[in-house]
Amino acid sequence: MMMMASRKEKTLSCLEQESKINEVKKMIGPIVDKFPVLCSDSSIHRYLRARNWNTKKAIKMLKETIKWRLEYRPDKIKWDDIAGEAEQGRLYIANYLDKFSRTVLVMRPGLQSKLTYPAMQLKHLVYCFERAIMALPTDQEQMVWLIDFQGWNMSKASVKMTKDAARVLQNCYPERLGLALLYNPPKVFESFWMMVKPFLEPKTYRKVKFVFSNHPQGQKTMEDLFDVDKLEPIFGGKSEKGFDYEAYAKQMKEENIKLFDSETTISELQQLASNGGNEKLELFEDDHDDKDENEDEDEDDSEELSNNDNSLSSFEGIIDHKKVDALICCQEKNNEVENKMEEAICLMSEEKRDVPTK
Repeated sequence: MMMMASRKEKTLSCLEQESKINEVKKMIGPIVDKFPVLCSDSSIHRYLRARNWNTKKAIKMLKETIKWRLEYRPDKIKWDDIAGEAEQGRLYIANYLDKFSRTVLVMRPGLQSKLTYPAMQLKHLVYCFERAIMALPTDQEQMVWLIDFQGWNMSKASVKMTKDAARVLQNCYPERLGLALLYNPPKVFESFWMMVKPFLEPKTYRKVKFVFSNHPQGQKTMEDLFDVDKLEPIFGGKSEKGFDYEAYAKQMKEENIKLFDSETTISELQQLASNGGNEKLELFEDDHDDKDENEDEDEDDSEELSNNDNSLSSFEGIIDHKKVDALICCQEKNNEVENKMEEAICLMSEEKRDVPTK
């Protein structure tokens, strides 16, 4: 994950935006027919916005999303696959929308996860992303994250999980996050925030807002965004209902029946598989010889890369076997950085526990 330098975002007219969308469709050719939802006008519009209207970069991002969906199969994750992880209520889709009709994802990282496997936590997160998007009204395309920090401390922090979540959100669900509200984060969270902020693109971390219940502005923020009569008490709301696992599980199971038992619901990935694997390979041939539509932007991109970035994403598209050793070395350095950051978190947590109480 790379931290990108701030660059002024382009503003295009409606006609210019439409022209860009049509340009992308023309350039990706048969992919449009194979993935009609991912290659719809609204979807391409999000990818273009995420890459500041650069068509080549938007296409690259879109193709990588399709590759990820083919491998990870987020559309095939069922409730039973993540039910154990969801039981504690650390992450769930709220039964209300915000005042802008955006789906609300509630996160409570202070609760202890029943399962401690990061892969399962990520799978649960992706499951919620998919369901939250499906629950959006037709005139809305973004969700809100409402993150409660009650009970959170540095011992429950995970750099790797945060990095993986940011990578999936930014690369595979561009422009789906409308706002992330960090509700009553403790003072010690500042240290963790400084560690993970470099993993976020500027467009992402500008959507993060710190909210404190004991501050008038924090209370106003919540009242402006949510119907307090529906909001949970942990967020200053008046609703008497908290997270009810049994009711939530029943709702998710009913959605599963609609999604997976309907004969009219056919996955785009299943359509592609039925056409044979060779065609799939043709869709993703890398255009290494193509020059970018804007060489100046490419030069800017080279300056945007952080000198400390050891991400394998710097080597995307490389398939030369002679460079495998370099990739492995890069990954090892990346893991080493993550391990050191995790060790620092553990030390900070231990030091806090060792401080004598007065």
